[in-house]
Amino acid sequence: MMTPAADILIDAPRILAPEAGFQDNIQLAIRDGRIVALGSQLQISADHHIQLPHDTVLLPGLIDIHAHPARSGSIYGVDPDQQMLPFGVTSVLSQGDAGSRTIDTFAKETIRASQTRVKLAINISSVGESTAEGCLSDPSWLDPDACLAAIEKHQDHVTAVAVNASYAACGEQDPRPILTAAIKVARAAGLPLLYGMRPDQEWPFEDQLEKLRPGDLVTYIFRRTPHCILTSEDTIHPALLAARSRGILFDVGHGCASFDFEVARRAIDQGFLPDTISTDLQQGHLANPTAHTLPHVMAKLQAAGMELEAIMRAVTDRPAEYLADPHVPGWLKVGSPADLCALRWGTEPTPLTDTSGTTMEGRVPTALLVICRGKAHGPGLAG
Repeated sequence: MMTPAADILIDAPRILAPEAGFQDNIQLAIRDGRIVALGSQLQISADHHIQLPHDTVLLPGLIDIHAHPARSGSIYGVDPDQQMLPFGVTSVLSQGDAGSRTIDTFAKETIRASQTRVKLAINISSVGESTAEGCLSDPSWLDPDACLAAIEKHQDHVTAVAVNASYAACGEQDPRPILTAAIKVARAAGLPLLYGMRPDQEWPFEDQLEKLRPGDLVTYIFRRTPHCILTSEDTIHPALLAARSRGILFDVGHGCASFDFEVARRAIDQGFLPDTISTDLQQGHLANPTAHTLPHVMAKLQAAGMELEAIMRAVTDRPAEYLADPHVPGWLKVGSPADLCALRWGTEPTPLTDTSGTTMEGRVPTALLVICRGKAHGPGLAG
C-alpha cells in the first residue's frame, strides 16, 4: 500500500545521521515543509523525485552561527537570501547586528522578510552595529534593562546575547562591567552568550573565561592578532582548555581578520577542534573575487586537518544545540522542518587563503540542492 504522496522525494547516496554517522542509500520524503519519511526503501509517491549524484552527501541545512545577515540597519549587513541561502545556509545567527533600539526594524525588515531562517544574538549595545563607532564605545549605549525588555518582546527571534570585549567594540570603555552586564541579561533571559575576547595581555584569558557559563560560545578562536589562543610555545592556552572542560564552546568566526591557517592547524593537531564553524560574513567580504561562503570556510578547516564528519557536525547539529530552537533543525529525522542541503565535494584542489595571506590547497564543496522551509532551490529539483 502506498504511503500518502509527498511533495518531494530525495534519493541520497549518503546522509549524515544524528548518532549513526554516515549512512548510505537513504530516501527522504518531504510534505508540507516537514520530513515525513526517512529510510532505505520508501514506498512513496511524490510530486518531485530528486536523484542526487553518487558523490553527494545530504545534510540538514547548514547553520552559520556567526554572521551578519541584515537588509538594513547594520553597517556589516548582507542579504541572507542572496549571500547565504544559495550556498547551503538555511539558518544563520546574527552576531549583534541589532540592539534594543533597532530590533523592531531588524525583525520586520530582515527576520520576517527573509526566506533564510534568521535568528538574533542581540547586542548588549542598544544601537547594535548601526554605527561606524564601536558599538560599546559610548557608555549610554549599554542599557541592560532595555536589552532584557527587547528579548522578552522578541523572544521568538532572539536566541543569544552578543558581547564583544575587543577594543574595536568597546573603545576606551572598560570591558569588565560590560561583560558582567551581558551575563546578567543572559542569565535573566535564560540565553547563552556569543562572546568575543579581549587580548590576554589586556585582560587575562583566565579572568574573562571564568566568568562565562557552560553553553556560552567564544568566537574568533583561530585569529593570530590582536589575540591568539596559542602560547609562546605554540600550545593551547591553559585558560581555554580549562574553559572547555567546564562546558564553554568555541567558534571559528572567520571574518575579515580572524582566521590564520597556522593557528588552526596547530590547534587541531592538539585536539582543540572548534565546536562550530562560522563565516562572520559581512559587507567587507563582498568585494572579494572568491565568494566568502560557509562551504569555503569548511574547506579551510579540512585543509587545516579537521576530519570531514566533525566539520559537518560543526555546521549542523552542534550549532543547532546551541540555538536550541525547534524551528532550526540540526538533524535529519522524521518530523523535523525540511531544511536540507546536498553537498558535493570538489575534486580539484583550490587555493584557499587565510586572513594573514597564507595559502593552502583544499577541496571546496558545492551546494547542489538547498531546501529551506520545504521549498527547493538549485539544480536538484530538475528531476
